[in-house]
Formats: sequence, structure tokens, C-alpha cells
Amino acid sequence: MRPTYAEVERALLGRWPETKLEPSLDRIRALMDLLGEPQRAYPVVQLTGTNGKTSTSRMIDALLRERQLRTGRFTSPHLVSMTERITLDGEPLSEDAFVDAFADVAAYAQIVDDSSAQHGGAPLSFFETVVAMAYAAFADAPVDVAVVEVGMGGTWDATSVAEASLAVITPIDVDHAKYLGDSPELVAVEKAGIIHAGAQAVIAEQRPEVLDVLLRRAAEVGATVHRQGVDFGVAERVPALGGQVITLDGLGRRYEDVFLPLHGAHQAQNAAVALAAVEAFTGSGELEPALVEAAFASVTSPGRLEVVRRSPTVLLDAAHNPHGAAALVDAVQEAFAFSPLVGVVGMMADKDVDGILRVLEPLLATIVVTQSSSDRSMPAAELAEVATDLFGEDRVVLAPGLDDALATAINLAESAEGYEDALGSGGVLVTGSVVTVGEARVLLGSGAA
Repeated sequence: MRPTYAEVERALLGRWPETKLEPSLDRIRALMDLLGEPQRAYPVVQLTGTNGKTSTSRMIDALLRERQLRTGRFTSPHLVSMTERITLDGEPLSEDAFVDAFADVAAYAQIVDDSSAQHGGAPLSFFETVVAMAYAAFADAPVDVAVVEVGMGGTWDATSVAEASLAVITPIDVDHAKYLGDSPELVAVEKAGIIHAGAQAVIAEQRPEVLDVLLRRAAEVGATVHRQGVDFGVAERVPALGGQVITLDGLGRRYEDVFLPLHGAHQAQNAAVALAAVEAFTGSGELEPALVEAAFASVTSPGRLEVVRRSPTVLLDAAHNPHGAAALVDAVQEAFAFSPLVGVVGMMADKDVDGILRVLEPLLATIVVTQSSSDRSMPAAELAEVATDLFGEDRVVLAPGLDDALATAINLAESAEGYEDALGSGGVLVTGSVVTVGEARVLLGSGAA
């Protein structure tokens, strides 16, 4: 009997969580072998990095589709629905198609589970199973190219069962320190593993010690490297209504006055990386300017400085580490003039909570601390204690329920008490984790991404 979407969700969530990383591709390789190695049916563009992967992958997808190529895209985590993780031609799978993708791999996954158990191993994880579903769905479509974002790391990430012909590496910093290391250099060692022999690598601007790791890996495997700041980059950017106008130096030519409907210098940098990636992938050296303009004008990045309400303005941003929070702060200060700006913040307990709050503190007039439904979420009361040390007691409001937190923040922004003479109006920023932002998106009526 065919399962329902809810049953598929429960089955996947009952597996080993994606926040755990085991340094082995044995299980996913075994599953892909049983499926007939669908990941080899099309070229793969694989992305890793600490921040910017999802936005950059969406830009690459848009550029490839504008060239009339059929695309598959895999990203994680999702904001609202699991179906967001697997897209065909820019659209998430329908719930029915997601169920079909699960059904296509379920019996083979059980074989791998049983074999692993016989040898004292763990069953396939949630992430491994969804990766297999994506690769199989892409082969069935079929797609001309798959754009695939790693879940965590690189070398041992389940997506790396496909040897990508093009590796794209966004800025690297510390995140998931328990698994990837507590310094950018150590994190880079794991992420460099997506650079394969004879492939191409497009590398965003990096710390010197990170760049050394990546270049060393590329030299070892004979990969061709394209470096931001050397081979391509952002020549100019000007903030504009609803985004920014950018001029990009690609691998083959300059693209002038391109409108990007996303805010922040970091998104301009992501656009430069995406453009170079597609130039490298196509081998053409340059793209038609009109194609580039049309592709970038169509780009969206839900949950990344996304406006979901006006009067007062409510922004959602899934920043969940200090590096991402810093980019968020710069973008908000450049693109908006809120007086006051009230934060709704819920974080995972295993993140650098103190580091993120320190970055956000100068930006927020008041912080409403809350928590998401995730069992990894830091209890709001504990988060309030950390926030009080940094913001002071009079700037911290405790609201454990996210619905109450949003209502409280919106009221504070509307009343603008103490900011009556300010030139700007009040606003609300929801941030701290992907889960918090996704749940806020639903509560505010924006639905799935």
C-alpha cells in the first residue's frame, strides 16, 4: 500500500538525525549501488562552505535554467517542508512526487539497513536516505545537471557519493565544530574533500590559512582552480530598492548593471561565485549578458533577509553562526532604517550562542528570546540568561512560545516607545536558526519556501 506524505515524513524522521556525522560513505555507496548508481547519470555541481551555500546554489540553478538546461537541485536543511530539499527545474517536488521518490528507494534502503545491522552498524540516516531519493529522482526526470549542496562538511558527506565535475566552495568559518574542527583551517580540510581529480573548483574569498588548504588539495588531485579576487569577482555594487545593482567580473567578461533582488554585500559575493561556476561548468568562458540579467532578476532566497510582512516590516534570516550573523548585521544596516529594530531569536543549544548574540547586540534595540519546536533548541530561559549578560535586563524579553514572541516583537516595533522622534519606523528581525525562521514563516502566513 502506498504511504502518505505524513507517513513518509515520520519514517524519515525516525532515522538517524542529519546533525550526526559518521566518517564513512559505506552505507550510501551500498544504497546507490543497489539503485544502479543514478548519481552518475548526469554531471554534478557540488557546493560546500560555512555560509552562502543555499543562496549560491539557487543562483547557479537560475543561471543554468536560463540556458535551457533541465536542473535538479538538492539543498538542506529545509525551512518548512521536506519537499523543498529536492527541486526539479526550480520547483520543489510535490508531496506526491516526494512519496514516489521515497517509495523508489525504500526497499533498497531496507536491504542496506539489514546488512549494516548484521555487521553491527547503524541503519541509513535521514540525510543519506533523502540524498539517495534526490539522486534517483534526478535520474528519473532526467536532468541535464544536478546542483547539490552538502549537508555538513565535504569528504564524508553523503552527497559526495557523486564525484562532482565542479566543486564550489563558499566562505569557510567555524560551524559544527564537534564534527568538523574548531578552527577554519581544520574545517577546510574536511570541506576540501569535494575537490576531485581532474575537476574544476570555484573558490570564494577565504582566509589565507583556509585558501592554503584548498589550493593544496586542488594541486594534489590536479583540479583547475578559479579564485574569487583573482579570476572573478564583484567590480561594483550599489544598494537599490528591493535589492542591489551589481557589476561582476566573470571568468570571460564583465557583466554590468545587473539587478539582484537580494540585500547585502554577501549576496553580491554569492552572485559572483555562482556566475563563475556556471561559466566554468559550461566551458564557454562567458555568458550572454541578457541571460545573466534575466537569471539574477528571478532569484529568490527564502529565509535569507526575506521580508514577509509590512507595517511593521518583519524580516526573516536563518543566520546561525557568528559569520552569518555578521553578514546579516551589515546587510540590515545598509538596506534598512529601523527605529527600533526588535529581534526574535531562537537558537540551537549546540551553536555558538554567545558569539552570535555579541554580533547581534549593537543592531537590536530589544531582543525577544524564544525557542523552536526542535529538541536541539536551547530553552528560552537559558537563552535569556545569556542574552541578559550581553544586552542588559531591560532589553531582554522572555517569550518561550514563538507565536507569543512574534506578537510581542510586533507590538514593540509598532509602539516604538522611546523612538518617537526617529526617522525610521520600527521593524522585527527573526533569526538564530533555520528551524526558528521556518516556523515563523508558517506562523506569519508565508508557507513553504
